[in-house]
Amino acid sequence: MSAIESVLHEQRTFPPPESMAAAAAVSGMSGYQALVAEAHRDYEGFWARLARENLTWHTPFAKVLDESNAPFYTWFADGELNASYNCLDRHVEAGHGERTAIIFEADDGKVTHVSYADLLQRVGRFANALRKLGIERGDRVVIYMPMSIEGVVAMQACARIGATHSVVFGGFSSKSLNERLVDIGACALITADEQMRGGRALPLKSIADEALAMGGCEAVTDVIVYRRTGGKVDWHPGRDRWMHEIAETQASDCMPEWVSAEHPLFILYTSGSTGKPKGVQHSTGGYLLWAAQTMKWTFDWKPSDVFWCTADIGWVTGHSYITYGPLAIGATQVVFEGVPTYPDAGRFWKMIADHRVSVFYTAPTAIRSLIKAAESNAEVHPDRYDLSSLRILGTVGEPINPQAWMWYRKHVGGERCPVIDTWWQTETGGHMIAPLPGAIPAVPGSCTLPLPGILAAVVDETGQDVENGQGGILVIKRPWPAMARTIWDDPERFRTSYFPQELGGRLYLAGDGAVRDKDSAYFTIMGRIDDVLNVSGHRLGTMEIESALVAHELVAEAAVVGRPDDTTGEAVVAFVMLKHACPVGDEAARIARELRDWVGKEIGPIAKPKEIRFGDNLPKTRSGKIMRRLLRSIAKGEAVSQDTSTLENPGILEQLSTLAQ
Repeated sequence: MSAIESVLHEQRTFPPPESMAAAAAVSGMSGYQALVAEAHRDYEGFWARLARENLTWHTPFAKVLDESNAPFYTWFADGELNASYNCLDRHVEAGHGERTAIIFEADDGKVTHVSYADLLQRVGRFANALRKLGIERGDRVVIYMPMSIEGVVAMQACARIGATHSVVFGGFSSKSLNERLVDIGACALITADEQMRGGRALPLKSIADEALAMGGCEAVTDVIVYRRTGGKVDWHPGRDRWMHEIAETQASDCMPEWVSAEHPLFILYTSGSTGKPKGVQHSTGGYLLWAAQTMKWTFDWKPSDVFWCTADIGWVTGHSYITYGPLAIGATQVVFEGVPTYPDAGRFWKMIADHRVSVFYTAPTAIRSLIKAAESNAEVHPDRYDLSSLRILGTVGEPINPQAWMWYRKHVGGERCPVIDTWWQTETGGHMIAPLPGAIPAVPGSCTLPLPGILAAVVDETGQDVENGQGGILVIKRPWPAMARTIWDDPERFRTSYFPQELGGRLYLAGDGAVRDKDSAYFTIMGRIDDVLNVSGHRLGTMEIESALVAHELVAEAAVVGRPDDTTGEAVVAFVMLKHACPVGDEAARIARELRDWVGKEIGPIAKPKEIRFGDNLPKTRSGKIMRRLLRSIAKGEAVSQDTSTLENPGILEQLSTLAQ
């Protein structure tokens, strides 16, 4: 495998605001470098200090890291704690019970405030209800719920009694839900009658019923239903129970189950479109430590902050930066049920103004969609809203292209807020590479430097470091506390997927291509390794071609894939959404020529798309992820055979399958 070529060169740099650097949790590059040096001098001592500072231990740990069974590393294994206690009880015991834990805004705009004392009582009642049903330490519970206070309560209640939860995103089909119920051997399912999204009621209970009827779920003896809308549902006496009914009769005081730091807190599945679901298993202590610490470092959390992560609890971002990280540090956060475009595309900006949000964390796909909306309708432009409360902006889910980064900084952050481009994965548990807002100068499109204690590198196919400026494979060289422990019921798949022998068996393979800047050593993610294109012998990262396209004034969003080509080996196929209506005929051909020439100018002739297909949108999940595997099938002219049940807009597939320009 030849090196991945880096073809974009970003020169703009934005240092941390002086006032922020002075008061930051990590202050200036000297503060960052001091932490990096501490981890280098005494790796285990560094993590032990953070674990003692961030978490309350029922039984203190003596052993920090055990590497004897690599890559199945363990951290703090002889220590005992409880995740729910760390997220709730200790704040109430410290006198902060009246502090607002959650500001919940429903799809229709109704707002509910819940204090830490209230949340602890809700969790206690529901945890006692689960115990009364016979659910205990080590049992697996699947949660299939809408974004809601009750969803957070369900996760925390499982953690409180030592049950391992597995949250399934509310957009998944009955087949996907069934696969996860069967694979995990769930004893209970927590769901809702319906969920509200964009003014529409969408069924959950009926999908759950279908999943259970498919078979293999005989271990599920209880289905607990949150009454969200009051919509009509089929009822199975003896199995189905209303969440409010079983909880309201219970005491609010529930003794937490003290578990080993290595006890499985949750299992989260990462694939639903092809192949067997892959259940990534996370521990309690190491995971919770990093969720809390990254809240303090990456978001520079202050007690006065109002934090808002727009993710869904069905994804790891919703686990780490809604259910666990913010609550572990006693933060006040916004939880949102709806979508960013309902009742109009100004919803995010209005909510930031209404709730005085100071730290805002969202996905690049959401930003690019809102750029298009703002360009076409001045009424929903962020400039029309009071966003003065913001002090930090974050992005998550995929690399953010420089054009969107600059728009976000200017129009949402008022050119005063640092933009924190975070690189991490379901398997890493929390942020791994990010520009700490008071320490590291930001560069558009780059996630910059690893967090202290994280030893990231770019290597070739043999595991050897490549020179800065040369693209390669992103790896992590040493274990860290929040890393996934295994794949549920398939340890060999864990070993071969993430610690392949080709790289020596001890390097964590992230699956992303990356390059480090020759001068700053900053990391830039170039896309998934399997998305790297081999065009006439040149290996090109898709992210850089996408960034070039989106830098054109007409383009709102773009996704690039490859298809086989007899002449060049692979051809670049671009799927493009413009800021105005989707072009057809001669206009489409003209704009396609203009975009090809633009990419040739920005990158070089080798990167020019051979095909450009215009669409009203791109195929996205309801959480905003572009489903590139579907685009690869379309580009090759294949019938789409993957599961499309999570698509927000399934009709777009037919439009994108039409003739290319």
